[in-house]
Amino acid sequence: MIPGAPSALLALGALSSVVIALFLLRAMPRAGFALWTAVMFLVPVWVGVALGIIWPAILALTVAMLVANVHRIELVAGDVLMAVFVVMLLGLHVLGRVGLGETVVGVLEWAVPYAWGRVVLARVDVRWVSTAITLCACVAALLAIVEFATTWNPFILIPGQEPLYSSWNTLQERGGIVRVEGAFGHSIALGAALAVSTAFAVAAPWRTAPKLLAVGLLGAATVLTFSRTGIVTMVITLVLAVWLLPSVTRRFKIIVTAVGLVGGLVALPIVSSVLDAAGREAEGSAGYRTDLLVLLGQVDLLGNAGPWQSLVSGDFYLGYFARSIDNALMLALLRYGVVPTAVVLAVIVSAAALALRRESRSPAAIAVLGQLPSLVVVALITQYGALLWFTVGLALSWHGRSHDGEGRGPATERGATATSRPVRPLTSGIAGGRVGSQNIEGGKAWRSRG
Repeated sequence: MIPGAPSALLALGALSSVVIALFLLRAMPRAGFALWTAVMFLVPVWVGVALGIIWPAILALTVAMLVANVHRIELVAGDVLMAVFVVMLLGLHVLGRVGLGETVVGVLEWAVPYAWGRVVLARVDVRWVSTAITLCACVAALLAIVEFATTWNPFILIPGQEPLYSSWNTLQERGGIVRVEGAFGHSIALGAALAVSTAFAVAAPWRTAPKLLAVGLLGAATVLTFSRTGIVTMVITLVLAVWLLPSVTRRFKIIVTAVGLVGGLVALPIVSSVLDAAGREAEGSAGYRTDLLVLLGQVDLLGNAGPWQSLVSGDFYLGYFARSIDNALMLALLRYGVVPTAVVLAVIVSAAALALRRESRSPAAIAVLGQLPSLVVVALITQYGALLWFTVGLALSWHGRSHDGEGRGPATERGATATSRPVRPLTSGIAGGRVGSQNIEGGKAWRSRG
């Protein structure tokens, strides 16, 4: 036998499998999107393969979906800004101003999901998008409720790549109660993801009863994360979706408002008692986020701040913040500098701003708008970061496809396509391993915060 022949055959077989998978994803875009959504909500970030870097299942599938469904679209201001950010990032990396890990995060975990959100509606109906996200989020929410009732999380039993597995598989407690986290590896990430999904549940093309059930499931599971970030952003998103989406009926608005008020009266004492029991831990979590402001002194105009962890600023030893920075905006400033961060933040703001205009309003834009507060209290950890950036791209794509935010969209399973009207925004690690964001974000060093 020729030396190395088995390895060559394995490589050829793997390549053939990838090609066949890409053809199937291209031929069945709706099934492919359903698969992508299921992986997003139900497959932990530590499940993946190591090829140079660790490729979690959601990141590998996102790249595959983008390649398989590549489609010509009309560029909008957000696309130009994202392209500028990526070019700046690569240039700063070449100049030694941004490390490889930070570059991987910006390109693979931010730009790629954003691009997938930009092209998906050229291949998949908007109703299907809302339905798939809502269904998968509801399954995740139902499993989270079971997790709370049994204090058992089946996802942590799934083996995976290190160091991601050891970083994210530990269950958290607050006030003596185990906080649910599902497949997201962290209660804050789960809560924020369910909050994003709430807008799509309100926009789902369903009758009133199943929509109310979906919203109720998402709300209950979010409360059981005992994440203040998740609960607050979920409430904001729900209120915005119910009262801003033009297609929401008056009956649905009245029922959701009434049930929401009753649910709030029931949930508030429970959440308050848990936070009170957490006592010093919860107060320390809030104080920690205020303390992060001292890091602003280490931010550069272009590129990262260098070895800032060894410095002392006033009464703070900055190494205290080295393992986790619960602030996506601050972390971006430290990694990339003021200018690149301003550019990429403008992409998010442009998507959120679409929710303020009736003609450009969509569940995706409302979901992004509802997540703006989270950018200063949590980093873009595990699948949550990919979901947020996908939603940003989706919001910019959704504009013009329907006036009610729930229209049929341009695509069918048979492959019909169309391009969207240009958008005029109001403002114009997952990769893991040694270079991915999960090491940089600090893993579960922050697991009790949020």
